[in-house]
Amino acid sequence: MDFGFDVISAEEYERQRELYGPLTEALRRLIGAGIHTDVDEDTVRQAQSAIEAATELLERSQRSVTSTLRHEGTGRPLAWANPAIGLRNAIAPPMVIHHEDDGRAWSEFSLSGAYEGPPGWVHGGISALVLDHILGEAASEGLTRPKFTGTITLKYLRGTPLGPLRAEAWIDRVDGAKTFARGTLSDAEGVTVEAEGVFIQPAWARDAG
Repeated sequence: MDFGFDVISAEEYERQRELYGPLTEALRRLIGAGIHTDVDEDTVRQAQSAIEAATELLERSQRSVTSTLRHEGTGRPLAWANPAIGLRNAIAPPMVIHHEDDGRAWSEFSLSGAYEGPPGWVHGGISALVLDHILGEAASEGLTRPKFTGTITLKYLRGTPLGPLRAEAWIDRVDGAKTFARGTLSDAEGVTVEAEGVFIQPAWARDAG
């Protein structure tokens, strides 16, 4: 299965990032406000009406086809609906992925109550989402080479608290079409979750190479 990409210029990328990034942050704030609000019934109904009105505004023009953009300068895909890092997806953790020359990928970010499992702690599935994505970033050289998760194994060392966190990943070894990656999720006290994953280059990409 191959994927088509629409190329986007650096200028258009910046325009869309500056336009839609704040909208996504506003939606994230709205999600948090909805989770924690304790306003009276009339205010809840007033807020609901305002949200529905804003939704109708955004629904006036909708894309009918889902496509992935590729940055003209970097070659990186911009999957802006991605639930792990999508710029236009308010449920995505607010991660910005950085890449080092040695292939290591990392991100420092903060998780709010929208990602809570047990009170005060990050849901284990969110930890898995974060680590699956950042291992994939490392294994695929910043998403520039098609690699898909074959298996991923996580070891939860202790609870991951809400708040500031760091995720990082690196390639352990490569064996043919398989790339083995490792990574961690950490708080200020150290590692909370360890991960190992196998990422596989699909047959169509092997044939093309």
